Amino acid sequence: MVRVLFVCTGNICRSPTAEGVFRALVARHGLEGEIGADSAGTHGYHVGEAPDPRSCAAARARGVVLDDLRARQVSPADFSAFDLVLAMDRGHHAHLARLCPPGREERLRLFLDFAPHLGARDVPDPYYGGPDGFERVLDLIEAGCEGLLRQIGGARP
Repeated sequence: MVRVLFVCTGNICRSPTAEGVFRALVARHGLEGEIGADSAGTHGYHVGEAPDPRSCAAARARGVVLDDLRARQVSPADFSAFDLVLAMDRGHHAHLARLCPPGREERLRLFLDFAPHLGARDVPDPYYGGPDGFERVLDLIEAGCEGLLRQIGGARP
């Protein structure tokens, strides 16, 4: 099984959205037994909390349910438990690079590297913005998840 971890700051907006979108995509391709996903935050601000209600509402409007997810903080052990640790922006990547145990660096990637056609490197934080920010985040995450699934090799026609 290939295991993927999505990481943002508090694990209530971007990374749980990516987890939910990716799980839905994996299920749509019938790959639940082959690919797993989780999410975490670089900081423990929201440990145990559900995703931001605005993230949940925006995802739900696209058929993705996030309500059962709960925030947690990333740990060095995640670099052994997951095949890919995907940072939602370059700041997260830098934080994770400092946390990463020696010999596990190849597992750390920037999420939008899986959607180079977008011309973006970072998924912006929608937390302090309006509803349009959550829609933009979903657009970026959907593209990144599709590219990720293609690269993993599990997408079926």
